Amino acid sequence: MNIIERGKTTLLLESENLKTLSDKLDENFENAVKELFKIKGRVITSGVGKSGHIARKAASTFASTGTPSFFVDPNECMHGDFGMIGKNDYCLLYSKGGESREIIELVNWLCRQDIPYIAITNEITSTLSKNAKITLPIYVDEEACPLKLAPTVSTTASLALSDALATALMDLRGFKSEDFAVFHPGGSLGRQLAKVKSIMHTKNLPIIGINATLNEALFKIIECQLGIVIAVDDSNKLRGIIVDGDLKRLFVNNNDIKNILSKEVKDIMNTSPKVIYEDTLIGEALHIMEGKITNLVVINNENNPIGIVHIHDILKIKAF
Repeated sequence: MNIIERGKTTLLLESENLKTLSDKLDENFENAVKELFKIKGRVITSGVGKSGHIARKAASTFASTGTPSFFVDPNECMHGDFGMIGKNDYCLLYSKGGESREIIELVNWLCRQDIPYIAITNEITSTLSKNAKITLPIYVDEEACPLKLAPTVSTTASLALSDALATALMDLRGFKSEDFAVFHPGGSLGRQLAKVKSIMHTKNLPIIGINATLNEALFKIIECQLGIVIAVDDSNKLRGIIVDGDLKRLFVNNNDIKNILSKEVKDIMNTSPKVIYEDTLIGEALHIMEGKITNLVVINNENNPIGIVHIHDILKIKAF
């Protein structure tokens, strides 16, 4: 078998198994999600070898999506780490065969302490499965490696099942983007999940009355250096905007610049500008701009302008 065919075979076997796993998902999965949702403690994941790597990743996913969780090493448990597992915790144990010595030692201890666990395994008659409160099978017929030995299909299935549990728990908890931001403050993702009030301009805003002249608007744009002027009425309500591009187009298309500058702001302003609120996520603001808008006016609930977000402010913090 050539290299490309080997790659295709592996991907095909893993994708077919995921389809089987999806088709056979039943009330055991629903019950598992409900069990994890109602606990007062944490979700403790564990496994050895490749299953241990999957368990570590699962704990990280749970923890970052609103379900307190961490991984324990079965080997370390035999030397004191059993103390990391509390009575209010719920365990999620990974083992393809369900009979590894380390995982069975952990099972025996959990049973003595009356601490429940969910088994993710391929063997529903194994010791791991028989003692579990709930078993979630992974339905693996064969591994994808040429020797049919190295965990490949089984680890992919276990990982996918873990993600399914985590996302279902997110739904149950009503986990929102704002919650996600709390657990991901770093990196570009965290910056996108920050709110625009953290970067918006609030001082010396280019605000002008709708009856002001375009000459006054031009000087306001130059003074504030944001490329925009915000037009308000006598009650300080947003009525429109003019960007420097609007003025440039007027100047190019007309010879009588003096006459143009004497016009009033309300005559040429955009009366339906896109606006956002200070609690809007930076990522959402970036999406609204869509490469076409340079500035977004930030308003409050009374339609008063309170700030401006410029595309350069977003690019400067690399929120993309």
